[in-house]
Amino acid sequence: MKLIKQLLFVLVLIIMLYGCKNKDNATTSTPTSTEATSEDRTGQAFIQDDESTPNCLQIAIGSPDHKTLVAAVQAAQVENALVNVGPLTVFAPTDAAFAALPEGTVEHLMQPEQKEALANILKYHVTPGNLSTTILTKLPKLGQANNQYVQVEVIEGKPVIGGANIIASVPAGNGIVHVIDKVLLPPTE
Repeated sequence: MKLIKQLLFVLVLIIMLYGCKNKDNATTSTPTSTEATSEDRTGQAFIQDDESTPNCLQIAIGSPDHKTLVAAVQAAQVENALVNVGPLTVFAPTDAAFAALPEGTVEHLMQPEQKEALANILKYHVTPGNLSTTILTKLPKLGQANNQYVQVEVIEGKPVIGGANIIASVPAGNGIVHVIDKVLLPPTE
């Protein structure tokens, strides 16, 4: 019995020492490109987690076809909106969809003084809930995160969101990302 207690003590000691060693290494590591280095860039969007299913923002960041969307999200500083627990349905326009906008539109929206307008447009691409294409075909409109609605049509059995076709769907840890071929622009009032 005494031997078992000694072995348990040694095992606990080893675990504690190993844990302290890893803690020291974690605090002295250098930031990676996805870590926030500015104090005002905080929240769930800046927590690293390599083990769980990627969230909506991580899916966009990892996509070679969504560089403009990611840049817009960062310019509008709405990263945390895409990593909320959700579930969320995110309609993610491709780089080609942004390129189809009138010349100079993207550059204009990326200016710091347009941050609020850009955030409004980006929030118009987010719907609460995990809505598959099957569910989308049953809904006439969607309430978006910017408190406006987008129309849903069904063309040849497929949902068309505000005139945008869904060209791919990717499950996320906090919902689903539907890749779309058009930028959704909220109606002006």
